Amino acid sequence: MDNISSEFWRGQFFEDLPVDVVKTKLEGVLLLKPKVFGDDRGFFYESYNQRTLAGCGITSLFVQDNHSRSRKNVLRGLHYQIGQPQGKLVRAVVGEIFDVAVDIRRGSPTFGQWLGQSLSAENKQMLWIPPGFAHGFVVMSDWAEVLYKTTDYYAPQLEHCIRWDDPDLAIQWPHQGEAQLSAKDLQGKWLRNAEVYSGGVEIP
Repeated sequence: MDNISSEFWRGQFFEDLPVDVVKTKLEGVLLLKPKVFGDDRGFFYESYNQRTLAGCGITSLFVQDNHSRSRKNVLRGLHYQIGQPQGKLVRAVVGEIFDVAVDIRRGSPTFGQWLGQSLSAENKQMLWIPPGFAHGFVVMSDWAEVLYKTTDYYAPQLEHCIRWDDPDLAIQWPHQGEAQLSAKDLQGKWLRNAEVYSGGVEIP
Protein backbone atom coordinates (compact mmCIF):
# COMPACT_ATOMS: atom_id res chain seq x y z
CA MET A 1 0.00 0.00 0.00
CA ASP A 2 2.92 2.32 -0.69
CA ASN A 3 0.71 4.40 -2.97
CA ILE A 4 -1.16 5.77 0.03
CA SER A 5 1.71 7.85 1.34
CA SER A 6 2.14 9.45 -2.07
CA GLU A 7 -1.35 10.92 -1.76
CA PHE A 8 -0.02 13.37 0.84
CA TRP A 9 2.52 16.12 0.83
CA ARG A 10 4.33 17.09 3.98
CA GLY A 11 2.60 20.39 4.55
CA GLN A 12 2.81 22.85 7.40
CA PHE A 13 2.56 21.32 10.88
CA PHE A 14 0.64 23.23 13.53
CA GLU A 15 2.77 23.93 16.59
CA ASP A 16 2.01 23.30 20.28
CA LEU A 17 -1.02 21.09 19.74
CA PRO A 18 -1.60 17.53 21.08
CA VAL A 19 -2.00 16.42 17.48
CA ASP A 20 0.14 16.59 14.35
CA VAL A 21 -1.76 17.96 11.37
CA VAL A 22 -0.83 17.32 7.76
CA LYS A 23 -2.38 19.27 4.92
CA THR A 24 -3.31 17.09 1.97
CA LYS A 25 -3.46 17.73 -1.77
CA LEU A 26 -7.21 18.45 -1.43
CA GLU A 27 -7.72 21.91 0.05
CA GLY A 28 -9.48 21.63 3.42
CA VAL A 29 -8.93 17.90 3.94
CA LEU A 30 -6.59 17.28 6.88
CA LEU A 31 -4.88 14.20 8.28
CA LEU A 32 -4.80 14.33 12.10
CA LYS A 33 -2.23 12.30 14.01
CA PRO A 34 -2.98 12.49 17.74
CA LYS A 35 -0.11 12.26 20.18
CA VAL A 36 -0.52 8.91 21.96
CA PHE A 37 0.75 8.29 25.50
CA GLY A 38 1.33 4.61 26.17
CA ASP A 39 3.04 2.22 28.55
CA ASP A 40 2.71 -1.42 29.58
CA ARG A 41 -0.81 -0.71 30.88
CA GLY A 42 -2.15 0.54 27.53
CA PHE A 43 -2.49 3.97 25.95
CA PHE A 44 -4.30 7.30 26.17
CA TYR A 45 -4.97 10.05 23.65
CA GLU A 46 -7.49 12.81 23.07
CA SER A 47 -9.80 11.70 20.29
CA TYR A 48 -11.76 14.96 20.38
CA ASN A 49 -10.95 18.37 21.81
CA GLN A 50 -12.82 21.40 20.50
CA ARG A 51 -10.00 23.84 21.27
CA THR A 52 -7.44 21.58 19.61
CA LEU A 53 -9.52 21.30 16.45
CA ALA A 54 -10.04 25.07 16.41
CA GLY A 55 -6.27 25.42 16.57
CA CYS A 56 -6.09 23.25 13.46
CA GLY A 57 -8.59 25.49 11.68
CA ILE A 58 -11.58 23.17 12.20
CA THR A 59 -14.19 25.41 13.82
CA SER A 60 -17.33 23.51 12.81
CA LEU A 61 -19.84 22.38 15.43
CA PHE A 62 -20.38 18.61 15.47
CA VAL A 63 -23.99 17.54 16.03
CA GLN A 64 -23.98 13.76 15.47
CA ASP A 65 -21.74 10.75 16.16
CA ASN A 66 -21.99 7.62 14.00
CA HIS A 67 -20.60 4.13 14.65
CA SER A 68 -20.52 1.42 11.97
CA ARG A 69 -19.24 -2.15 11.94
CA SER A 70 -18.43 -3.87 8.65
CA ARG A 71 -16.70 -7.04 7.52
CA LYS A 72 -13.78 -7.33 5.11
CA ASN A 73 -14.32 -5.97 1.58
CA VAL A 74 -17.49 -4.07 2.54
CA LEU A 75 -17.39 -0.78 0.65
CA ARG A 76 -19.57 2.12 1.74
CA GLY A 77 -19.95 5.18 -0.46
CA LEU A 78 -19.36 7.50 -2.07
CA HIS A 79 -21.89 9.49 0.00
CA TYR A 80 -22.73 13.17 0.44
CA GLN A 81 -25.75 15.34 1.19
CA ILE A 82 -27.20 18.17 -0.87
CA GLY A 83 -29.00 20.84 1.17
CA GLN A 84 -27.47 19.78 4.48
CA PRO A 85 -23.80 19.13 3.61
CA GLN A 86 -21.86 17.27 6.27
CA GLY A 87 -18.27 17.68 7.34
CA LYS A 88 -16.92 14.41 8.78
CA LEU A 89 -14.16 13.57 11.25
CA VAL A 90 -13.43 9.87 10.63
CA ARG A 91 -11.42 7.26 12.53
CA ALA A 92 -11.29 3.47 12.88
CA VAL A 93 -11.33 2.02 16.41
CA VAL A 94 -11.29 -1.65 15.37
CA GLY A 95 -9.42 -3.00 12.35
CA GLU A 96 -8.42 -0.98 9.28
CA ILE A 97 -10.18 0.89 6.50
CA PHE A 98 -9.06 2.68 3.35
CA ASP A 99 -10.87 6.01 3.64
CA VAL A 100 -11.60 8.11 0.54
CA ALA A 101 -12.60 11.73 -0.04
CA VAL A 102 -13.55 13.07 -3.49
CA ASP A 103 -13.62 16.79 -4.26
CA ILE A 104 -17.01 17.60 -5.81
CA ARG A 105 -16.82 21.40 -5.46
CA ARG A 106 -17.46 22.77 -8.95
CA GLY A 107 -14.76 25.34 -9.73
CA SER A 108 -12.25 23.82 -7.33
CA PRO A 109 -8.80 23.29 -8.90
CA THR A 110 -8.96 19.70 -7.60
CA PHE A 111 -12.57 18.99 -8.68
CA GLY A 112 -12.97 15.27 -9.40
CA GLN A 113 -9.72 14.32 -7.64
CA TRP A 114 -9.64 11.81 -4.81
CA LEU A 115 -7.58 11.16 -1.72
CA GLY A 116 -7.14 7.80 0.02
CA GLN A 117 -5.71 7.08 3.46
CA SER A 118 -5.40 4.07 5.75
CA LEU A 119 -7.13 4.63 9.08
CA SER A 120 -6.77 1.93 11.69
CA ALA A 121 -7.04 1.10 15.37
CA GLU A 122 -3.26 0.78 15.30
CA ASN A 123 -2.31 4.13 13.73
CA LYS A 124 -5.15 6.04 15.49
CA GLN A 125 -5.18 8.63 12.72
CA MET A 126 -8.25 10.69 11.79
CA LEU A 127 -9.30 12.31 8.53
CA TRP A 128 -11.17 15.62 8.50
CA ILE A 129 -13.36 15.86 5.40
CA PRO A 130 -15.17 19.22 5.17
CA PRO A 131 -18.48 19.80 3.37
CA GLY A 132 -18.12 19.72 -0.40
CA PHE A 133 -16.65 16.23 -0.62
CA ALA A 134 -18.07 12.78 -1.26
CA HIS A 135 -16.89 10.16 1.22
CA GLY A 136 -16.52 6.40 1.33
CA PHE A 137 -14.37 3.59 2.68
CA VAL A 138 -13.55 -0.07 2.18
CA VAL A 139 -12.68 -2.50 4.98
CA MET A 140 -9.19 -3.99 4.78
CA SER A 141 -9.24 -6.15 7.94
CA ASP A 142 -11.54 -9.05 8.87
CA TRP A 143 -13.79 -6.55 10.64
CA ALA A 144 -13.65 -2.80 11.20
CA GLU A 145 -15.54 -0.41 13.40
CA VAL A 146 -15.62 3.22 12.28
CA LEU A 147 -16.55 6.25 14.34
CA TYR A 148 -17.21 9.58 12.71
CA LYS A 149 -18.54 12.91 13.83
CA THR A 150 -20.69 15.03 11.50
CA THR A 151 -21.38 18.74 11.30
CA ASP A 152 -25.02 18.30 10.26
CA TYR A 153 -27.70 15.71 10.81
CA TYR A 154 -28.25 12.74 8.54
CA ALA A 155 -31.07 13.50 6.09
CA PRO A 156 -31.82 10.45 3.91
CA GLN A 157 -34.00 12.48 1.56
CA LEU A 158 -30.99 14.70 0.78
CA GLU A 159 -28.37 11.97 0.47
CA HIS A 160 -26.65 11.28 -2.85
CA CYS A 161 -24.20 8.63 -3.97
CA ILE A 162 -21.48 8.57 -6.63
CA ARG A 163 -20.41 5.21 -8.00
CA TRP A 164 -17.35 3.78 -6.29
CA ASP A 165 -16.04 2.51 -9.62
CA ASP A 166 -16.57 5.69 -11.65
CA PRO A 167 -13.94 5.49 -14.44
CA ASP A 168 -13.50 9.27 -14.43
CA LEU A 169 -12.43 9.10 -10.78
CA ALA A 170 -10.36 5.92 -11.20
CA ILE A 171 -10.05 5.40 -7.45
CA GLN A 172 -7.42 2.78 -6.65
CA TRP A 173 -9.31 0.83 -3.99
CA PRO A 174 -6.80 -1.59 -2.43
CA HIS A 175 -9.32 -4.25 -1.34
CA GLN A 176 -8.68 -7.93 -1.96
CA GLY A 177 -11.60 -9.85 -3.38
CA GLU A 178 -14.97 -8.61 -4.61
CA ALA A 179 -16.24 -5.39 -3.05
CA GLN A 180 -19.46 -5.83 -1.05
CA LEU A 181 -21.91 -2.96 -1.55
CA SER A 182 -25.47 -2.15 -0.53
CA ALA A 183 -28.21 -2.13 -3.16
CA LYS A 184 -28.44 1.65 -2.73
CA ASP A 185 -24.74 2.19 -3.36
CA LEU A 186 -24.87 0.01 -6.45
CA GLN A 187 -27.34 2.53 -7.88
CA GLY A 188 -25.01 5.51 -7.42
CA LYS A 189 -24.50 7.97 -10.28
CA TRP A 190 -21.41 8.74 -12.32
CA LEU A 191 -19.81 12.01 -11.26
CA ARG A 192 -20.59 13.60 -14.62
CA ASN A 193 -24.32 13.04 -13.98
CA ALA A 194 -24.37 13.80 -10.26
CA GLU A 195 -25.34 16.95 -8.38
CA VAL A 196 -22.30 18.74 -7.02
CA TYR A 197 -21.38 21.80 -4.99
CA SER A 198 -20.49 25.26 -6.32
CA GLY A 199 -18.79 27.18 -3.56
CA GLY A 200 -21.31 27.07 -0.76
CA VAL A 201 -24.18 26.53 -3.21
CA GLU A 202 -25.29 23.20 -4.66
CA ILE A 203 -25.90 23.04 -8.42
CA PRO A 204 -27.05 20.23 -10.74
